Amino acid sequence: MFCKASLIAVTLALIASASPVERDTGIALPLQKRGSLTKSDGTFDHSKAIASTVKVQNKYRQNLINLQRNGGSLRQGAEIKPLAKVPASVLEKRQKEKLTDEDDDTEWAGTISIGTPAQSFLIDFDTGSSDLWVPSSSCSSSACSSKKKYTASKSSTGSKKSGTFEIEYADGSTVSGPKYSDTVTVAGIKVTGQYFSPVTTLSSSFKDDPIDGLLGLAYPSISNLGKTPFFNKAVSQGTASKNEFGFKLASSGSELYLGGTDSSKYSGSIEYHDVDTSSGFWQATGAKAKVGSKTVVSGFDTIIDSGTTIMYGPPASVKKVFAAVSGSKLYDSTNGYYSYPCDSPPKISFNWGGKDWEISSDNLSLGETESGSGECVSALAAQDLGLGDDVWLLGDSFMKNVYTAFSFSKDAVGFAELS
Repeated sequence: MFCKASLIAVTLALIASASPVERDTGIALPLQKRGSLTKSDGTFDHSKAIASTVKVQNKYRQNLINLQRNGGSLRQGAEIKPLAKVPASVLEKRQKEKLTDEDDDTEWAGTISIGTPAQSFLIDFDTGSSDLWVPSSSCSSSACSSKKKYTASKSSTGSKKSGTFEIEYADGSTVSGPKYSDTVTVAGIKVTGQYFSPVTTLSSSFKDDPIDGLLGLAYPSISNLGKTPFFNKAVSQGTASKNEFGFKLASSGSELYLGGTDSSKYSGSIEYHDVDTSSGFWQATGAKAKVGSKTVVSGFDTIIDSGTTIMYGPPASVKKVFAAVSGSKLYDSTNGYYSYPCDSPPKISFNWGGKDWEISSDNLSLGETESGSGECVSALAAQDLGLGDDVWLLGDSFMKNVYTAFSFSKDAVGFAELS
């Protein structure tokens, strides 16, 4: 995950200047997007995409481990796979590109504060995980050198707890540290006694990333900390007015809306669909994948994840999708990437029993295979993530086409047309 210092400076300035906006009963937190898997010349960043896929594989590996630790059961067909590794050739290529690469993995970041008095952090908001962590002032990793750090001794409301927090990454490094509780505030929504980890080791993959840490918004059952996540605790303490939040992810005007949905960001009504809460994910059931008007795969679940850049489906299912796409090719059989003619992008959509929610041509393309090839790499890739052969993962490439509501009160995910 790399980007130029100038890009970091601009991003931080934009985020720093954004302040929470109150609408209706909830509060909107402006978010900033950074980069994509497409290079500045319009071609597909293959090495970055591979690294991003490995990150997703290990994220869900850890989620399944957390689910079992917290007393949950893996669904039929799911399995905890070995830790995935970024190929050495890709790591070397990324390191060589470090000073010239202007792009970065997409993240949706905003500011939060922890402690009394408040200590501020730039945070990635992730609906595919359930924990909060930030760097500690005791962090010994070089990746912490450019981060804002939590100093426990400076907070009158902080308290160290028993146990440790640890996540292993593809480069062999970890994010790990002690467990603490403290006051956490996001866009004016304050929670007291929130569990989090001020990490003392930080994976090298975060070294050149502007974010300081991560805040998870999925169900408590996949928490590595084994405690109630921030938003659920905000609802229980009465500081979030509704047990629901909404995302708009776009090139501009992106926001996380806490305590309801922001009606100024969408038109019409929200189409809600039940989620399988036993998984711990925002896993909507009963989905169909369509190419044009033709249903090519049906009866599967879809995890909606703001912390994943593209979309993934089981290899056999994704193969069926591209079998219906004229001119499509398997571009990278190892990593499951397909290509299609840039001048005739397919109309791929998902349906949960209501509208067809189509992926726009802009959001479907990750760029040309090489400059002038006329072949575009698809943002829907084939990958076995260990989630089962009937579970797909829909990240930003899907979410950028819709307004997405996440409702704990309904145990449902909803979609609406962007206004």
